[in-house]
Amino acid sequence: MPDSKSSMSASPHAKPFVHETLSSKALFFSSHDVQSSMQLMYPDALQFEYTRLMMGFLLFQPASRSLLMIGLGGGSLAKYCYRHLPDCHITVVEINPHVIALRRAFAVPDDDARFVIIEDDAAHYVRTCDAAFDVVLADGFDIDGLPPALSTPQFYADCRQLLRPAGVFVANLHRCHPLFEVYVDRMQGAFDVPLLQVNDPGASNCIAFALPDPAWDFSNRISMRRPEHMLESPWSEILPSVARVFLAFRALARSSRTPALQAR
Repeated sequence: MPDSKSSMSASPHAKPFVHETLSSKALFFSSHDVQSSMQLMYPDALQFEYTRLMMGFLLFQPASRSLLMIGLGGGSLAKYCYRHLPDCHITVVEINPHVIALRRAFAVPDDDARFVIIEDDAAHYVRTCDAAFDVVLADGFDIDGLPPALSTPQFYADCRQLLRPAGVFVANLHRCHPLFEVYVDRMQGAFDVPLLQVNDPGASNCIAFALPDPAWDFSNRISMRRPEHMLESPWSEILPSVARVFLAFRALARSSRTPALQAR
């Protein structure tokens, strides 16, 4: 990892700022666009619905051992997974050194045997990485939104190559973006499976899941059962959101049971 001081002094990346109240902290790139939020009393809680929806990957990978996160932000997903998925090794790739420099301000854990933050361009990382992951979560946004390099057909194809058999790719997209349908088409082309799309009802976020082929074959076996390694309290926190993913998947699985799909 580059030296943090020299990296930051030469960084072309936008410097975020932190707004703090008596009960919360928020990360902003601009005054009207909050990137992440944290309750000081509950620093590991997921404040935004879209992050809870992204945890829907537990339906398909309830015992994941390795997880790649693209984009750190305020570390909400990273903290939640680190605390509540104790058997999972978590790698976070973040391009902006100014964001990484705020990790302690947002109670992001230090690197250890099962958690590491890597300063790198995620498109470069997924193209050159020789590791394999059970889950890839793509939530890499900058001051201008979703970077072009993180929405190309090559990027999605590289992410697919990193997944183990039955691995799950999850991406945070925005329905209001003019290229939203283009991104969805690129993702579906790269993974060659029907995409599960679940909208955040209170925002423009759309969470897209590229699911493993076995999920379609065994859709009747996917249930709302709490993962064995997860305590009841954190599971209850995300359960309503995971239930929305579950219902959307069951509906899509029923509608996708065509002869062409069954023959694959």
